[in-house]
Amino acid sequence: MSTTYTAAEVVAIARHPQRPNIEDYISGLFTDFFEQRGDRSCREDAAILGGIARFHGRSVTVIGTRKGRTLEENLRCNFGMPGPEGYRKALRLMKQAEKFHRPVITFIDTPGAYPGLQAEERGQGEAIARNLMEMSRLSVPILAIITGEGNSGGALALGVGDRVLMLENAVYAILSPEGFASILWKDAGRSAEASELMRLRSSDLLELGVIDGIIPEPEGGAHLAPAIAMLQVEQAIALHLAQLDRESAKTRTAARYEKFRKMGAIAPEKEKQ
Repeated sequence: MSTTYTAAEVVAIARHPQRPNIEDYISGLFTDFFEQRGDRSCREDAAILGGIARFHGRSVTVIGTRKGRTLEENLRCNFGMPGPEGYRKALRLMKQAEKFHRPVITFIDTPGAYPGLQAEERGQGEAIARNLMEMSRLSVPILAIITGEGNSGGALALGVGDRVLMLENAVYAILSPEGFASILWKDAGRSAEASELMRLRSSDLLELGVIDGIIPEPEGGAHLAPAIAMLQVEQAIALHLAQLDRESAKTRTAARYEKFRKMGAIAPEKEKQ
């Protein structure tokens, strides 16, 4: 592990514009990627990139949130904030993976689902909720990796995995620190203070049992040595897929369901205190 950073510093690293993104991971870790577009209902959402690929020669389904790097790409991808069409596209690909017995690997880097009026009119909340329900009962292995920001239900809609991993300097929270500070103190300028209270760093979340493992990053962040970061992610995927392959589909699904059901539960002895 690298130097310990403050929570605010980790947020800044997680948001770095040169941090490896979904397109980098697809080109660096997978072969024969075939993109699939559209939700078969409304439209294509560029904020979600997904398709079929091979990992170490094995067919897998890869899905990830996409922010873009240039301003033009940012606008096309809505700065990584998917609409309901994006989540329905992701679910379509996951159901296809279930049909053909392909593991699902998701890469999460989003400030959250798009909160606009049109997205809500087209069923944003329902699309996210349906993903949570459907992912919880898929029989194929699901590996979710938070690579940058993982905020709100927009992240969780791709995060119901048998294994949920985080890059060391990624963040995972109910909303952005700015949003948290605005709600709690009516002052977005206190985001650094909010970052500490939210316990959004990978070490905090591992301790809380929200994630299953941390993928180490090069000193200063993955963007400073992307090849090294890519190798760490590749090794983590290979390790956890091998572990999940040793479990039966029934065991995997039951364990996944119970893992998420137990999150936030208070033990009886603690409740009495």
